[in-house]
Amino acid sequence: MGFPAVITIDGPAASGKSTLGALLAHRLGYTYFDTGVLYRALTLLALRHELSLEDPEALAALAQNVKLEVLLPTVDDGRQYTVQADGADVTWALRDVLVDRNVSHVAGYPAVRTALRAQQRTIGLRGNVVMVGRDIGAIVMPDADFKIYLDAPLAERARRRHADLMARGTPLPVETVAEDLQRRDALDQRNTLIPEDAVIMRNEGMTPDEEVARIIASFEQDRALGTAPVLHAERSSAAR
Repeated sequence: MGFPAVITIDGPAASGKSTLGALLAHRLGYTYFDTGVLYRALTLLALRHELSLEDPEALAALAQNVKLEVLLPTVDDGRQYTVQADGADVTWALRDVLVDRNVSHVAGYPAVRTALRAQQRTIGLRGNVVMVGRDIGAIVMPDADFKIYLDAPLAERARRRHADLMARGTPLPVETVAEDLQRRDALDQRNTLIPEDAVIMRNEGMTPDEEVARIIASFEQDRALGTAPVLHAERSSAAR
């Protein structure tokens, strides 16, 4: 028995999903797909085109008409992937503070999620992929081989996001970052789902390398035993 062909990682903002997903995909030789970048790209384009963020029909139409691509890194500048919108590289612009503050609102519209989920599912069905998001294991890829729900306390998530912003030259106070995350948590709640068969992994006090090592060790142990992979952690009993 080989490693799981489709691995999903869901969780709230700044829980470390992207870092874990990228490292795990690299270790396995899999494609890394952060599904949230599609919502970020749509939000960025809506802001640039001065579309109303209160018009779900216009946003869904934009999602259907723009060509969004997630590629392997095309520039050696520390990026995990390259995101193109109609051929233009928008990778780093996706982390703009205005995108951060509006992406949950845009992603909350059912019409927008429907328009982008089909693209997400198409990529996932290719296999050998680590998919990261908020509803991937529960909605987009319910038959995924292995599902993780990654979580951490608000204070830890704010510390991580603050460090990331500082590294990119955006010196917001950590208190402001925490307030933004709280607001995003409230907006994201209805779309942040814990799959019934997910492993819940709380990663405070763990480095990304330690998280990956733990997951890989479980895969290798279960592959040697010929059983389905089970990470020795808390299992979800109900979707939220």
